[in-house]
Amino acid sequence: MRDGYRTSQIALHWLIAGLLPVQYLTGGSIERIHHAVHLGMQPSSFDVFQHLVHNYTGMAIGAFMGLRLLLRIMRPPSPPASPAASELPAKALHFGFYAVIIAQATLGFVASYLTFSVAPLHVVGSYIILAMVALHFAAAAWHTLIRRDATLDRMILPRNDQTAA
Repeated sequence: MRDGYRTSQIALHWLIAGLLPVQYLTGGSIERIHHAVHLGMQPSSFDVFQHLVHNYTGMAIGAFMGLRLLLRIMRPPSPPASPAASELPAKALHFGFYAVIIAQATLGFVASYLTFSVAPLHVVGSYIILAMVALHFAAAAWHTLIRRDATLDRMILPRNDQTAA
């Protein structure tokens, strides 16, 4: 039996990974819209479109991350074949991702639809997520290029068992 994650968990991981750059590419539109409105100008229709993409993509990421957390609780991944000393920091980073990304989606929703006063926290959250992604990417590269273990395979190849979905 191959250890690791189920197909659904892998698909959600890569879907979220693919959607996160959309957030960074569209987030600047919000500041431009507020700046234009503050100056009494009409914001560009492209910025308004980007803002909508940012909002709805953020809500989708929050929902997908909540689903990932639920799947992880209900169907935890099998432990690595050879546990390493880095297992505890890896778990901390992974659960940190769940917490920070779900909080970020919640803050974005609150900033967009309830009160803009939480927007500075939303901006800080984006930097925290960016730092976490960089650390996650560096750890994956370290496991692949230095340790040459099968850690990355756990998130590419689905678990080989009867309930792989």
